[in-house]
Amino acid sequence: MINPIVEVTGLAKTFRGGVQALDGLTLSVEGRTVHGLLGPNGAGKTTLIRVLSTLLPPDAGRARVAGVDVLADPAAARARIGLAGQSAAVDDYLTGRENVEMVGRLYGLTAAETRRRAGELLDRIRLADAADRQVKTYSGGMRRRLDLAASLVGRPSVLLLDEPTTGLDPASRRDLWELIRLLVRDGTTVLLTTQYLEEADQLADRITVIDDGRVVSDGTPQQLKATVGAATVQITVDPADRSRALHELSDLDARPGENAPDTVVLPAPDGTRTLWRVLQVLDAAGIDAIDVALRRPTLDDVFLSLTGHRTTTPGRAA
Repeated sequence: MINPIVEVTGLAKTFRGGVQALDGLTLSVEGRTVHGLLGPNGAGKTTLIRVLSTLLPPDAGRARVAGVDVLADPAAARARIGLAGQSAAVDDYLTGRENVEMVGRLYGLTAAETRRRAGELLDRIRLADAADRQVKTYSGGMRRRLDLAASLVGRPSVLLLDEPTTGLDPASRRDLWELIRLLVRDGTTVLLTTQYLEEADQLADRITVIDDGRVVSDGTPQQLKATVGAATVQITVDPADRSRALHELSDLDARPGENAPDTVVLPAPDGTRTLWRVLQVLDAAGIDAIDVALRRPTLDDVFLSLTGHRTTTPGRAA
């Protein structure tokens, strides 16, 4: 990776009671990409975001954002980042426009620049029609988009998003995905923590999996899936036919499905070609397939392989 925009080296953080949130974590993020951070609750994702956003000093290690050391010059680092946390940080009694303008003034923008920037962002996130309504009248998706607009008012090089779509309905989540894609196309780098594996698969150019404060794997979504194994064909047959199906498909390394008396599973290195061959063998043997599926590894499989369990319902993480 040439000139990463985020560089983390050996970060460590232990909280009161001996809880180690970060344990020598090292990470690089390429500019103008979406970099996903995955991990179970308590893995250290939010702690890392808090360090990068200068809200929490580490016990050891270094972190640089857009060429600035966040420990040595936190003010300069804050000028280069935007942050949207796990809940929308907006004032219910201000209008959408007033919320964005308030953040603009905190960034040191002039009143005229703040008004112009607020209007531009509210239009971009499709809140222009609701800009002068109090935020307490906004839906959850609208509040999230407003929070994102506020995080962008200072034109950050790096946008830190900590589980930004938690609690949103599917339509609002997909709206936010599209906004994130547009931001990256315009040159923003996004570091995204999420527990929605579909979200990481859809958005991330690269994914780092964290567990117990350490990086346990890193790569593109395709690379991570490849570590789990090849695709498989899963066949459902009448339980009375399974032994015969296993025999007929033995040359293709068929095995019984787990915890099901009517399934047969076999590797599918050639994808649909393997599937077609399986169907031909079963047809020649006079075995009816009740159901046939070509299953490719998912990020959930990766998560299970690396952390020992599947993702849980999204919630607050350390």
